Amino acid sequence: MRSLSVLVSCIALAVASTLPSVPEQLPLSAYQHAYPGFDLDLNARRLVQMEGKAPVWMTELEKIIAKAEGVQFFDITDTQDLGFNAHLRHQSTFPSLNATDQVKSVLKTLSTKGPEENLKKLSSFRTRYYRSDTGRESQQWLFSKIAEITDTSASESLRRIITCTEFRHSWAQNSIILRINGSSAADEVVVIGAHLDSTNMWPFLPAPGADDDGSGSVTILEAYRALITSDFRPERTVEFHWYSAEEGGLLGSQAVAKDYESRSVNVIAMSQYDMTAWVKQGTREEVGIITDFTDHSLTKFNKQLVEMYLDIPATETRCGYACSDHASWMKANYPSVFTIESKFENSNKNIHSSDDRIDISEEFSFSHMLEFSKLAVAFAIELGGWTKSK
Repeated sequence: MRSLSVLVSCIALAVASTLPSVPEQLPLSAYQHAYPGFDLDLNARRLVQMEGKAPVWMTELEKIIAKAEGVQFFDITDTQDLGFNAHLRHQSTFPSLNATDQVKSVLKTLSTKGPEENLKKLSSFRTRYYRSDTGRESQQWLFSKIAEITDTSASESLRRIITCTEFRHSWAQNSIILRINGSSAADEVVVIGAHLDSTNMWPFLPAPGADDDGSGSVTILEAYRALITSDFRPERTVEFHWYSAEEGGLLGSQAVAKDYESRSVNVIAMSQYDMTAWVKQGTREEVGIITDFTDHSLTKFNKQLVEMYLDIPATETRCGYACSDHASWMKANYPSVFTIESKFENSNKNIHSSDDRIDISEEFSFSHMLEFSKLAVAFAIELGGWTKSK
């Protein structure tokens, strides 16, 4: 605990100038009155795991300070046993690409129109922070939008094998699980994910979260729309996940991964989409393939998808420990990959602020986002297979 107090003290000094002055002016008990619409106890004790260190207890406020300083971590308070039977899972192998015609036929149906409309709405909420009223409202809107797309884009027979549910958490904002049941290998699951929450460095402030991770959320939604418009009926079960509380220490995805692990769900591959919109001025447009804390074989497969189906090249990059929701699945030894908008050093620097907006810069690109929708479509078809309707 002494090492923790030293760490937190150092972080607090380093980040003091970046947080608003409110923490110095108000006692912690006054925050709920100063910021209505939040259910966040800054004194609550949380168990946090950082890279290469034993888990340590800290308060919610200390978590916020650590995140503002750039410390990446899992909040494992409710998921301490995640990965308890990871050693029982065998390493997966991934096929050569063999569904080119089917993938390319679906890619033709992709559009920037839906993502642009959906992201304008999703980023219009004051914040999508997982312990806020507007965080809950934004998740409910997304849930209803998914249902609307399913009703208008899927045939009646296809809708019979699609389910969409809220995965409930102890906080207000739920995760969303959409499932397209497989035909011949339904017990094998392919997961495509993004996180639906957002945060400001000081979480009570506005956080439109257009890129982080509104972009990933609507990117995979567009892939889903194109697939069901094309009457996609997978052999394996294909799921789309929108996780709550990624910004709180991967809380939502850990809870989902823990549930799947406890039920021995056979997830053969998971692909995370977190920030897909930014093309830094003066850099080459490219797809960032994360190579650390990901599955090597699935990463190689993911690069092959980029080379085959996208109009821009892949570039390898790193993002560190617990940097997005794929890490929760890797912790349970489920093969996982993470694809981002660029090399990590060229990614959007406006995240976790009120400037993470669509209109902040011409560097925010819906055509760039569409390349990631292509990747999600290819991932779903090449790994999920396709049983044509009779």
